[in-house]
Amino acid sequence: MANYKLLIQYEGTRYNGWQRQDSTDQTIQGKIEQVLSRLYGQSVEINGSGRTDGGVHAIGQTANFKVGKKEDQFSTEEILQYVNAYLPQDIRVMSVEHVDERFHARLSAKSKIYEYRIDRGRVESVFDRRFAARTEGTLDLERMRKAASYCIGTHDFKSFCSNKKMKKSTVRTIYDISFREEGQILTLRFHGDGFLYNMVRILTGSLIEIGEGRREPEEMEQMIAARERGAAGYTAPPQGLFLVNVLYPEK
Repeated sequence: MANYKLLIQYEGTRYNGWQRQDSTDQTIQGKIEQVLSRLYGQSVEINGSGRTDGGVHAIGQTANFKVGKKEDQFSTEEILQYVNAYLPQDIRVMSVEHVDERFHARLSAKSKIYEYRIDRGRVESVFDRRFAARTEGTLDLERMRKAASYCIGTHDFKSFCSNKKMKKSTVRTIYDISFREEGQILTLRFHGDGFLYNMVRILTGSLIEIGEGRREPEEMEQMIAARERGAAGYTAPPQGLFLVNVLYPEK
């Protein structure tokens, strides 16, 4: 089998998320699979590093797909040119790489980096309205940083998962949460070994509530210990979230 790794960017505004769905053709995975299937003249399935929700964007989503040796007739450059010629303009494949047959975009991933952008200006930015969530309140970054410090390390993040029927482990490791200010945009950067369904958005909503003074920073520790969704803050809107990078072990 020939195995190919794709680096993908997309604006998720008009899509129902990454994962292919029977009820709609408006998914990122579905769009890419349609084009690849047309190229190869047979059904092609791709594996993404993870699922992003409707409205969520990606700068560095990773996926892979396999084809039989007899179908391995196109160069990586030919694949790249073909898919970008037929994909919508809000989805781009940035690179195509021939990789080891054992590589799997999700199972081989070592860690992921997400960023969440918050527009906290006096007047909402016209140009960031699809790429940042709006908050009207003043945010105290010192309070948010203190609260974020309780999340660093390995914890059970069940309180920050929207999937109430989650049967697999909800234990994850967060390596770092950092804050970056650029004009009226505040960006929260999350680096972890993996993230639960809506985990980054719920963490962000909780940090916003603390930054606005509606909760105390020390309550973050209590939210984690509760292991109950109702203990944590609200789920921040999808448009502020970006999958920035998926990291893999060095060759």
